[in-house]
Amino acid sequence: MKPQSLALTQDNKTPLRLFWLATLSMFLIVSQSLMASARGAPESFADLAERISPAVVNITTSTTVAGRSGPRGIVPEGSPFEDFFRDFQDRGGPSRPRRSSALGSGFVISEDGFIVTNNHVIEGADEITIEFFEGFELPATLVGTDPNTDIALLKVEADRPLTAVPFGDSNTMRVGDWVMAMGNPLGQGFSVSAGIVSARNRALSGTYDDYIQTDAAINRGNSGGPLFNMDGEVIGVNTAILSPNGGSIGIGFSMASNVVVNVVEQLQEFGETRRGWLGVRIQDVNDDIAEAKGLAEAKGALVSDVPEGPAKEAGVAAGDVIMSFDGIEVVDTRQLVRVVANTPVGKTVRVVVNRDGETQTLKVTLGRREEAQTAVPAAAPSTPDEPPAKVETLGLSLTPLTDAIRGELDLPAGMQGLAIMDVDPASEAYEKGLRAGDVITEAGQQKVTSIEDLETRIGEARDEGRKSILLLVRSGGNPGFVALGLAAN
Repeated sequence: MKPQSLALTQDNKTPLRLFWLATLSMFLIVSQSLMASARGAPESFADLAERISPAVVNITTSTTVAGRSGPRGIVPEGSPFEDFFRDFQDRGGPSRPRRSSALGSGFVISEDGFIVTNNHVIEGADEITIEFFEGFELPATLVGTDPNTDIALLKVEADRPLTAVPFGDSNTMRVGDWVMAMGNPLGQGFSVSAGIVSARNRALSGTYDDYIQTDAAINRGNSGGPLFNMDGEVIGVNTAILSPNGGSIGIGFSMASNVVVNVVEQLQEFGETRRGWLGVRIQDVNDDIAEAKGLAEAKGALVSDVPEGPAKEAGVAAGDVIMSFDGIEVVDTRQLVRVVANTPVGKTVRVVVNRDGETQTLKVTLGRREEAQTAVPAAAPSTPDEPPAKVETLGLSLTPLTDAIRGELDLPAGMQGLAIMDVDPASEAYEKGLRAGDVITEAGQQKVTSIEDLETRIGEARDEGRKSILLLVRSGGNPGFVALGLAAN
């Protein structure tokens, strides 16, 4: 008799077959899901273009340009032909004012006629005309602008609901994702181009820049037009191109939608922007500064100065490293500026700082950046001048501030610190930008008013095993931290 465990009858083969069939079915389902989520290249952009076209508009502006009453500089000044050309121009008298036109793009964001475009498209315009995909035109009024992000909001009055497109989440876009641009390039009108996201979080020149870079063709006239994801959501506003000849070479920039949404909401509600204001001067934390402050990583935002404002009222101090703002980890100064600006005015937030190696949480009620004015720090009480002593250290020639030196350097009365009289051109200090006329006010995050103070701070840093010391230096009235190495001193 065979052992029963080896017996294989027709009856017990059936469950085994069912098991393998079920496994195969599950594999096919998972494979299809993964393939669908991969979102490869679309066979065509036609359906998407057809769906979103009615919401994209061409913008024409008209501006009155004042006529010129004098010579127009046809020839260089002092040329023997200058009088001849002046007489020739004067025969017709002063030129009359003329009209100048410009073209751009935009898109409708609401059925009741709100339209987004670039500020530079409509800046200075006397008249703004919107041409819709269906062929009709409407005059537009300006609701508000934000030159900092180059965004403008317009409004038209239509006798029927307009086709609008929604904003998407630009933070979900990845390098390599498909995108589509639509607009009015070179006045051709309602042209579509497609490409991918080439890079994210690009900065050009503005404080609040957060651009998506794309190789979708963007040319003059595309400014203010939308950059779409494959769901037909606007994830960017086409703003600029990088080009040696003025035409597209595949490097275009679109302001990220998550920046645009906040600006548009404020323009709709107030007709202007109202950005949060923390009230600190900050700088990035580099490797040298991180080592000097004993930080594990070179990240965060180092506070170099705290004028009168929300941060000072909350107890933020120069030398603090802001590690977290309103629950968001701070990577660098650029990110912190954007996060603060996007936070509502008047909101009380938690700011986590690293101070002297310890973490502290402060509560700050934000002010409004647009209303902020630079406060002049109160002058410290003046002290009688002492005979100036000099010291050579860290590649610097230093002397305590006196009234005479303050006058020469145009410094506030009573300001304390060490004036840099000379810098060794071969030193690390020179390499890091320190120059004669700069003033050291802190060393090792403690105030220095004398040569002895500085020598004490340097000794303490060496005793603690530091490879560098952190100096707070005021250059041209602007404070900043500089870490200088101690090894060779």
